[in-house]
Amino acid sequence: MLKLGVLLLVTGCSTAPSKWENIKDEGTFLVYRRQSLIGEESYSISSTKDSIIVKSLQGENERGRVTGVEAELHLDMNLEPSFYVNRRIKGNDTIVNLEVKRTGDSVSVWEKNRDFVKVKNSEFFPVHSNIPAGVEMMLYHYYFKQGGTGSIPILPRGEVSMNFIKKDTATIKGKKVPLDRYVVEGINWGGRTVWVDESQNLVALVKANTQIREYIKKGYEEAKPLFVQGNVEEEMSALAKYTKDLKGTQAKVKALVGGNLVDGLTDAAQEDMTLIITDGHISQIGKRSEVEIPDGAEVIDVTGKTLIPGLWDMHAHSNQVQWAPAYLAGGVTTFRDNGNELEFATSFRDAIAEGALGPDLLLAGMTDGAGIQGNGVVRARTVEEAKKVADLYSSNGYKQIKIYSSVTPELTKVLAEEGHKRGMTITGHVPNAIGNARGAIEAGMDMLSHRSRILTVLFPGQKVQDLGSNYILNNDISQEQIDEATAFLLEHKTVLDVTIALDVARAMPKGDVLESIEPDADRMAYELFEGKRFRTGLSPKRAKAAKADYIKAMGILGQFHKAGVPIVAGTDNIVPVFGLYLELETYQKYGGMTPLEALKCATIIPAKAMGLDKQTGTLEVGKEGDIAILDKNPLLDISNIRTVSAVLTNGNYYKSNPLWEAADFKPRE
Repeated sequence: MLKLGVLLLVTGCSTAPSKWENIKDEGTFLVYRRQSLIGEESYSISSTKDSIIVKSLQGENERGRVTGVEAELHLDMNLEPSFYVNRRIKGNDTIVNLEVKRTGDSVSVWEKNRDFVKVKNSEFFPVHSNIPAGVEMMLYHYYFKQGGTGSIPILPRGEVSMNFIKKDTATIKGKKVPLDRYVVEGINWGGRTVWVDESQNLVALVKANTQIREYIKKGYEEAKPLFVQGNVEEEMSALAKYTKDLKGTQAKVKALVGGNLVDGLTDAAQEDMTLIITDGHISQIGKRSEVEIPDGAEVIDVTGKTLIPGLWDMHAHSNQVQWAPAYLAGGVTTFRDNGNELEFATSFRDAIAEGALGPDLLLAGMTDGAGIQGNGVVRARTVEEAKKVADLYSSNGYKQIKIYSSVTPELTKVLAEEGHKRGMTITGHVPNAIGNARGAIEAGMDMLSHRSRILTVLFPGQKVQDLGSNYILNNDISQEQIDEATAFLLEHKTVLDVTIALDVARAMPKGDVLESIEPDADRMAYELFEGKRFRTGLSPKRAKAAKADYIKAMGILGQFHKAGVPIVAGTDNIVPVFGLYLELETYQKYGGMTPLEALKCATIIPAKAMGLDKQTGTLEVGKEGDIAILDKNPLLDISNIRTVSAVLTNGNYYKSNPLWEAADFKPRE
């Protein structure tokens, strides 16, 4: 593997004239989110006698949120950094994301919402998950200048490595342009795919953290399909490696012997049980003393452990394949991808269906309306486009159409009608133009996402925009309102994907880290720290109000649940696996649910919602072998679900610990 590293150790020995002397260069990268153009980054590179200065300015209009990022990097002629600052500009506010400064024998590092820290002066390159393309290009020039192997130590944490994959050819204005493809690891979780030209300048990169983004140098945009497909190929290659390393040979018959069993149906644990899985399905369940283990079966001793149905995450955006081993390690055996790039999502789903490592993957196809506030490249702006959207997702085997915020009321109805004709259900946001959950449901939506929009059902005729923030806290809500809303939801058989843990995370006070609400969150990959562990946070006053709002909201949602309104657990990418634990714990803590009721929200209820309750969701003879094996009984405390020690999906058995490592999570010692 070609890596960016030790090279920094030898730069000081160079005495040859630098090609960076008297340089003046500038350029532009186009910024895409899920293949939809949302902004540009302009950069410049200039030099004096003994230093190189790189400046970058990025502007985005991402779903109506206008932001900018400016960055400046100072390097010597050997490309060793001495100063870096990256600032986010939003309205009249400027937030420093990262500042790194070399002074004498030490290096000062300041990260968003963190205190300054000083480290010993050493070799490093400043890298963070939102590094601008112009600065990232200098990182790669450093590697190419040295032509060696190794890994670059980076600040504020970790290291970066680079692996040459192949030569590609892009067609630009009718001409064939050769490009080199690399996979770079250590910047974002799971790596990014990059392309450089013959002059070793960065041309394109595809990355994913909270969503897939494409950065393409102006003039190369017609090659976007090449870059999108190239990234899919590298992701599937990574998944194939995980599968080869971790799946191994699986026995046709497995016997889980001696464990306690929570079948997901009754509020009791059956002790000292044996469960037989044959060809991926549960074939026998009974007391250990009463079940005969078939000859040739793989016997797995689960004495002292608890078997539960495999968990579901009903609101994921699995933008890289590392979600597969991470989810399995946390006991998740099925997840719904609730909006992603079609090329990646279908390839990911199909690879798992054909035997690659991972939970079962169900797809909801993102669809939005016209305008800059739209999300993604698939749009329904006319009746004809809405029909084409339904055809697109139906022909690609999607279970659902996901409606996003800019779809008009008329086209919401068309999408619902066309989706239903093709056997798909309709999920998503309450569109802005409709503004209230009742209108979205009456337009044909079967499932709704996010409690802030869902609970507009309590206020008929009012729009979420008019209700304002913390509207649950700031309004007196009568029992009559709750009962009437409950009856409406039951009448329409509406499924609620409340993502309450997202509200819990967003209400954190400024400066708190995620483990203050989710104790295992510090086990995530370091590449996720910046956006996931170090939350932006709120002022103490705003955090207190936001918490009171979601607690009151969860009490109302708990009443919906007890009346029979289906609630499904989903995380919306707070952080893989750990967000699901937080979601279920919040159901129990503030929604008044028993541990079993909370567990059902991540097992049989989503299975029913997706029409798969005959195949999975409980531990019963004839169902698929989707099982999480825990060290403790979750019926005593729902937080015990985080003590997963192994998992079976479709009867394939995986121990938990090595999967954390494979998923780039860093378990505690």
